[in-house]
Amino acid sequence: QVQLVESGGGLVQAGGSLRLSCALSGRTFSSYAMGWFRQAPGKERESVATISWGGGRTNYADSVKGRFTISRDNAKNTVYLQMNSLKPEDTAVYYCAARNSGKVGSSYDYWGQGTQVTVSS
Repeated sequence: QVQLVESGGGLVQAGGSLRLSCALSGRTFSSYAMGWFRQAPGKERESVATISWGGGRTNYADSVKGRFTISRDNAKNTVYLQMNSLKPEDTAVYYCAARNSGKVGSSYDYWGQGTQVTVSS
């Protein structure tokens, strides 16, 4: 069973930075695409950033493009989300997720428990 554990969340002032980490263990498949998602109070969960297995392809939500950077270190089975220039609207629970990239059309079926990010204004 794949397990993902997020860390690095906390309280930060607007304009500040945080780096989230997601450690993956017990993976069944050899290749995983990874993503960061977030859910703010009263809003649906949304995709923030995704990264391919090799790290060469990344995608970002328009709302975070230019401010957030997703990266991964497969040797450490860890995915990161560097968040700069944080805004109050970035306040949410952030989740990391994994998808079997070796299977076309696969969904993000593996999820962490989430870490709270709160940006004060």
